[in-house]
Amino acid sequence: MKTQDVEETGHLERMLGETIRRARKKKNLSVQELSGIAEISVSMLSRIENGHTSASLSTLKSLSDALNISLANLFQNVRQSHESTFVKSGQGLTVQRHDNRIGHQYQLLGHTFHSDIKLEPYLITLTEKAEEFPLIFHEGIEFMYILEGEMIYQEGDRTYHMCPGDSLYFDPSSPHGPVELISVPVKMVTVISALN
Repeated sequence: MKTQDVEETGHLERMLGETIRRARKKKNLSVQELSGIAEISVSMLSRIENGHTSASLSTLKSLSDALNISLANLFQNVRQSHESTFVKSGQGLTVQRHDNRIGHQYQLLGHTFHSDIKLEPYLITLTEKAEEFPLIFHEGIEFMYILEGEMIYQEGDRTYHMCPGDSLYFDPSSPHGPVELISVPVKMVTVISALN
């Protein structure tokens, strides 16, 4: 087991113990009284409340019944650890994509942690130096939102005249890409999602 997993497990045990202790005190029960009602030993209840042991599901069920609260409520105060990515303005990681061309800049704005879903948000800038952009296709779902500039964008057999504030959500398995840059630079946020 990784160190992080051990720390998260210890955190869970402490949070559960605190929730049980608060619920017991709210009912004006002593450790001895609650252990008798829940039919567990005083020492076991003490270890649970202090976060020194992992209680079985049946023990937690006995405690929730004795405290007259749902089993789910025992976990309501358990704060999950969520990972996040913060990117300062202009500091996104510039990446080389398979479809990069001169005048096409991709800045990765975040990435997915430990997930079955791959999610890549980009800030894409197309400049006057942009070479012709061949239509591409790939798996997943794609969303784009225009921040600046103007272009004609093709998706499958449809074309869209896109300006600031316009967005497009589509299945990228059909050929897609800009076919005419009308006003540059074109800046857009694009999110590409696919199963890993």
